[in-house]
Amino acid sequence: MPRSFNARLASAATISLMLSACAVQVAAPPARVIVQPPRVVFGPAPAVSVYIDPPLMQPEPIAVAWAPPPMLVEAPPPPPFGGAIWTGGYWTWHGDWVWAAGRWVAPPQPGYRWVQPYYEHRNEAVIFIGGHWSAPGVVFAPPALTLTINLVSVGVGVVPGPRPIGPAGVFVPAPPGSRLGIIIPAPVGTAPAVVMSAPPVTNVGMRVQATVNTTSNETRISNVTNVTNITNVTNVTNVNLVAPASAMASGKAFEANVPAQAHLAAALPAASHAFTAPVPVSGKPIPTFSNGRETVVLPPPQPLRNTQNSASAIAAPAIVPPRPVTTPPAVVLPAAGPMAAPQATNAAGNQKPAPAPATPIELKQPSITNSPPATASAVPNEHQGKPPAQPAMQGPSRTAPADPHEAGHTDAAKAEAQHRAAAEARVAHDREEAAKAHAKAKAAEEVEKEKRLKAERKERD
Repeated sequence: MPRSFNARLASAATISLMLSACAVQVAAPPARVIVQPPRVVFGPAPAVSVYIDPPLMQPEPIAVAWAPPPMLVEAPPPPPFGGAIWTGGYWTWHGDWVWAAGRWVAPPQPGYRWVQPYYEHRNEAVIFIGGHWSAPGVVFAPPALTLTINLVSVGVGVVPGPRPIGPAGVFVPAPPGSRLGIIIPAPVGTAPAVVMSAPPVTNVGMRVQATVNTTSNETRISNVTNVTNITNVTNVTNVNLVAPASAMASGKAFEANVPAQAHLAAALPAASHAFTAPVPVSGKPIPTFSNGRETVVLPPPQPLRNTQNSASAIAAPAIVPPRPVTTPPAVVLPAAGPMAAPQATNAAGNQKPAPAPATPIELKQPSITNSPPATASAVPNEHQGKPPAQPAMQGPSRTAPADPHEAGHTDAAKAEAQHRAAAEARVAHDREEAAKAHAKAKAAEEVEKEKRLKAERKERD
């Protein structure tokens, strides 16, 4: 009996050993490589900048499939004359979101007022109405919820951006340098410039709050039915920007009180100067976009300007959204065999990121110098006890080889001077046109006044 038990025990041990040997010879499964999505970093991208010739009445609304980019920095110069209105300084539509550069202009007719652009998040799209002039007594009418608005056509070669990220309703674009797609809820009539001085945001949460000088929250709008709870900010002098820490790129809660008027809000110090709007290459304004109208040829995109002093400029931090996950690729090695060092799945720098709405661009201002290149015939300093310079020899003078860096600086100085001269010429042209428009409006006002006086005299007679 014990012998039989020992025999069975020996057989079991032999079988176990055979199974162990077979297990060792089984090929290990292939290594699984888990590659995380590439890191997406948003930065300043080139923008098309134009002047817009706004219409004299409210244009038809259009629907755009993606959100406008974050605002750009554009500080207005002092008004050239009394009664000048600051228009522009916002994103408008022309086959793509293009920057409508701000400028001082006179009202087209007496009593006309400027109406800020309108952005609304509705059905995963953006309902947009461009800035325009409004006749006396005419009130802005937001598009009715029952109105059917088809998506507008997109320009050739335009890459769509992200859909609006935020609650449904009226909004303004995010502050400069923010994550693409983020929208800022705001009351109807809010100037987009109120967020120009705010720091960037990476998540939803920032909002614009207005204190309206009225005791009623209901506004009557002519020719529109079933429209209630519409806040008009024309009688608001200041608005509040409020954001929790989770929405800010800095991770700190933000709150500020800024002017409601566009030119005052745009004049506030910017949080970052790396997102300054480019100056339009042409001073001639283009008409507002309208469905069915002939397509306008737009100028090429321009890189954003950095107006901060290059000597003390701090590079704007890249805004990294919480998605996608940005962890290095994890490599799972086979269980069998000695542990080997993990191999990188991609060479550094060769991994192409997913198509992003904006490509990070590092803007560097070239250092400009006006010092001439050194020459071999420089005159020694007499105060150091050196002999006076010898008379110049006949023939061509010899100069030291030109420094390529010096030549680059000189070219940059020339380009900067040309750009400044072109900008000054455009400003002078705008001032002249504004003065003419102002004089024309005054003349028309005088004519109307004379007509009224004649009518009154005729009635009295």
